[in-house]
Amino acid sequence: MNKLPASLDMDALRSFVAGVEYGSFALAAQRLCRSTSAVSAQLKKLEAQCGAELVVRQGRKLALTPGGEIMLSYARRLLALNDEAQRALRSELLNGELRIGMQEDFGESIMPNMLSQLSRQHPGLSITARVERNRVLRQAAIEKTVDIALLWQPEQAIDEAEYLGECPLAWIASQQIAVAALLASGEPLPLVMFDTPCQMRSRAIAALDGAGIAWRVAFTSLSLSGIWAAVQAGLGITLRSPIGLPPYLHVTDAPLPAAGTLGITLWQNRNLDPKAQRVLHDSISGALVPFLLR
Repeated sequence: MNKLPASLDMDALRSFVAGVEYGSFALAAQRLCRSTSAVSAQLKKLEAQCGAELVVRQGRKLALTPGGEIMLSYARRLLALNDEAQRALRSELLNGELRIGMQEDFGESIMPNMLSQLSRQHPGLSITARVERNRVLRQAAIEKTVDIALLWQPEQAIDEAEYLGECPLAWIASQQIAVAALLASGEPLPLVMFDTPCQMRSRAIAALDGAGIAWRVAFTSLSLSGIWAAVQAGLGITLRSPIGLPPYLHVTDAPLPAAGTLGITLWQNRNLDPKAQRVLHDSISGALVPFLLR
């Protein structure tokens, strides 16, 4: 009689996936409401069940082994099926239409995984998504033309909005521009910015003026993709959050003034089904964990 293969532990799989997604088992433990030692023990248990090492540490970051890359794909599918079965038994599968809006920084980084997860776990859900500038989303929330909106904390608060935390702002450049040399030369610093009104544009100008650094707006864009393209081309630097930072750009280490942080707000239409509100809140707040200041 053939020996049955070992059954994989769902809690261990959840800890493994969370650790990889957050890049830290300490953050994963916080998200899962467990101690770091408990999450580490579950990872060791999973590796024992698999008979293979799944992650290795590279400096301060975690990296997947070849076996870990294989397991991650299966782990996500197993957890999705497990969670879907639980929700089905509790009659918690979401149905109907859902209108989601996100500011561009979140739309390019958080939205794709979120939409994929929602469509897999709630097949009866019809989703409409839009990515907009902050002021457009704020108006959409006021007019309730979206059911949920994730945006930078607006200067004027929105009713029913929840503050999720704050994210640091950073000066971002490409390798094609020598920021330190420009500062040393005394030439105006070229900036790549959204057109006004824009909170990050205002923050950048205020920070540079406060530090006595000359500046000029070298490029103005109507979209975030245009901002990234112009910075990549070396037309100037920009001030953004690290959320969704393209791999071909980097946070510059030039001596530039700190521009502080910016809050993140989640607005949900209170007429939305409470179950949907809870699912969406957990999904979005979980995706933001790696980027928020602690």
